[in-house]
Amino acid sequence: MLGRLVLFALSAVALSACDSGTTRPIRAVGSSTVFPFTTAVAEAFVNQDKRRAAPVIESIGSGAGFRAFCEGVGSQYPDIANASRRMKRTEYDTCQKNNVGEILEVQIGLDGVVLAESNAGPRLKLSRKDLYLALAANPMGKPNAAKTWRDVNPSLPAIPIYVMGPPSTSGTRDAFTELMLEPGCLEAYPEAKALKAGSDPAKFQDACLRIRDDGPYVDKGENDNLIVQGLSQNPNALGIFGYSYLEENIDRLHGTPIEGVEPTNNEIVTGKYPGGRPLYIYVKQRHIKAVRGMQDFLNLYATMWKPKGELTKRGLIAAPSEVQEHSAEIIEKGIALDPSQLH
Repeated sequence: MLGRLVLFALSAVALSACDSGTTRPIRAVGSSTVFPFTTAVAEAFVNQDKRRAAPVIESIGSGAGFRAFCEGVGSQYPDIANASRRMKRTEYDTCQKNNVGEILEVQIGLDGVVLAESNAGPRLKLSRKDLYLALAANPMGKPNAAKTWRDVNPSLPAIPIYVMGPPSTSGTRDAFTELMLEPGCLEAYPEAKALKAGSDPAKFQDACLRIRDDGPYVDKGENDNLIVQGLSQNPNALGIFGYSYLEENIDRLHGTPIEGVEPTNNEIVTGKYPGGRPLYIYVKQRHIKAVRGMQDFLNLYATMWKPKGELTKRGLIAAPSEVQEHSAEIIEKGIALDPSQLH
């Protein structure tokens, strides 16, 4: 099975007869970035009441998570999609085609798409243009021939371009292309603005957003810890993952400044770091009453994402207070996502 699966030991004690809904475990699938946070909530959920069936959390990437989530409604389908990007309108429409019904979109906090290297590394300082010229498959419409960082910027060292990152199913990779490659493309390749505006969207996609597959970019799957391990083994390599993995390994890794801004908690919260992004969980409204403990699980989530809460201790960046309050209201009142907000 692709990705990681966490199944906490199920209690042998019978669940209380007063509980309603199915006794199967709550199931969440999706983003590797959101995985540790939903896992932490699952641990706390079981610790609150040992009679509860322990949630099952799978790390398969945001895109794959949405596909599984939108396959249908019922006990064989996930209740929650963890996502490091927003749901697309096409994904929402697939959900509705399969009669999923109303969906709650809950922003749990903030994160940053960071680049990091070993503390023994060269301490690169990069721009989004550098990243585009180094990692795009067809920068400015031509096959990428860059082999070293100096090939893309004469001020950078002549060391091989070697970047380990997530696969195409990952929301982190989607965010990287949107937040890093696309702005770098528009700076390096002014003609791309017209392509994006409608003259040739397919050419824009190919020239700006497609990541090269000839070696300098290495797909390491959905387990971000493999990237962390790879950086320890290759001091000249860079890794792409969520901020929490950098914070968790700050004793052996450091963040790479982008446009002169370090990837830190404060720079992400203030919006100065160009790789900042929101993190989400998506919940099937129909499953909240049907699956035993769902409402309690969501209520618990809302208490843990606060500043100095358990999730921030694990690397989540707390959202502004108004975002936290709105997310808690969505959970409390069951406010459904308005699909007109999606792209």
